[in-house]
Amino acid sequence: MDVRIGSAPDSWGVWFPSDSKQTPWQRFMDEIAQAGYEWTELGPYGYLPPDLPTLKIELGRRGLKVSATFAMSPLEDPGSWADLENQVSGGGELLAGLGARFLVLIDGTYTDLFTGTPLAPRCLEGEPWKRLIDTSHRVARLARERFGLTTVFHPHAETHVEYEDQIEAFLEQTDPALVSLCLDTGHHAYRGGDPVAFMRRHHARIPYLHLKSVDPAMQQKVEAEKIPFALAVGQGMFVEPAQGIVDFNAFRQVLEEIDFSGWAIVEQDMYPAPFDRPLPIARRTREYLKQLGLG
Repeated sequence: MDVRIGSAPDSWGVWFPSDSKQTPWQRFMDEIAQAGYEWTELGPYGYLPPDLPTLKIELGRRGLKVSATFAMSPLEDPGSWADLENQVSGGGELLAGLGARFLVLIDGTYTDLFTGTPLAPRCLEGEPWKRLIDTSHRVARLARERFGLTTVFHPHAETHVEYEDQIEAFLEQTDPALVSLCLDTGHHAYRGGDPVAFMRRHHARIPYLHLKSVDPAMQQKVEAEKIPFALAVGQGMFVEPAQGIVDFNAFRQVLEEIDFSGWAIVEQDMYPAPFDRPLPIARRTREYLKQLGLG
């Protein structure tokens, strides 16, 4: 088993390229290194310096390496392609220049994250679902041919690929040679799935993990009251791996059984996060993962 452990700007409350509620990028980079992580993601394009020479210097000063970045857009909407292509091209150039291997692809949300206002149908069928599949392939080809990246699709709450049956359908209908999966243990549990059993079934398609957990009482409340995602996050839906519903001892055992070789990035959604909150959590989480024998 070879698990390369990292964290991400998301664990410092970073969701947007620029937002006064977010930890400044210099402080994030200082603190992720202080917490004991070697790997990081870039976060939303534009949060970390988009200038490659500057970014290389800043990472090198702190002994950090980059595993991935993400692109997020409504994949079923033909009108979103220009923005999506820009995200993939901008992020891809940085990733290629930094020797990273993965692009994390996420469908756009079907609701406004803060108000719950519908933005699109909750479920896709027929032609819109086919467009989501086709766009995923198109992104994966672009990422591979231009930047040498593997695309890992990230099922995400309040998108069209969030429940286990939707993820199964996505895996069935996408080309394994083009599209792999990023299993986010927290998002999987958020929608009632079992990430341990899912990892055991589908590990051949999963080279990349996001590690986090959810508060079980909060998860039930969110389902019952249809609380919008951002408000659920603000109310403490996602918790430290040692505290939530995901059985990380069992998850580690699966990783050992399958001799997992890949990346596991801690990504505890905390938007917005007081600037002093993330570092102690990051340190505790890093120590917990070491005690589990991860990284």
